[in-house]
Amino acid sequence: MTDLTHLNQEGEAHMVDVGDKAHSSRTAIAESCIKMLPATLEMILSGDAKKGDVIGTARLAGIMAAKKTSDLIPLCHPLALTKVEIRLEADAALPGIRIQALAKVNGQTGVEMEALTAASVAALTIYDMAKAVDRAMEIGPTRLLKKSGGKSGEWSAS
Repeated sequence: MTDLTHLNQEGEAHMVDVGDKAHSSRTAIAESCIKMLPATLEMILSGDAKKGDVIGTARLAGIMAAKKTSDLIPLCHPLALTKVEIRLEADAALPGIRIQALAKVNGQTGVEMEALTAASVAALTIYDMAKAVDRAMEIGPTRLLKKSGGKSGEWSAS
């Protein structure tokens, strides 16, 4: 019916069987941005947010989210992640914060969704912790930057 792997012959959603696929080292890097008022960025960077350490909390939330991806995205396989790293950098040009999430696994399926989920949840956590002073914050774009491993090999965004 289609080339989409998550649809069967009848067009119904199903979880792909990866049991016969070879194990390989797989990595994915995703990013998200959260734009905000310059004063909000300064508040976060100075550590003056009433809810506490925004950057540290967002980093932990991203790591936790990567580990819970299969609980959130219906057809994702649970993975034994070997590494999750969240980098948050202030960007005055946005103004806001750029988030990069790296996920690694030695397994039979990729970690793109884990990296994307981690970046997204880190951005949402920043929003939650700073919304009292800036409800107009904007999240996005969120996108995959790079992936490696598996049958399809290397891929990088242009």
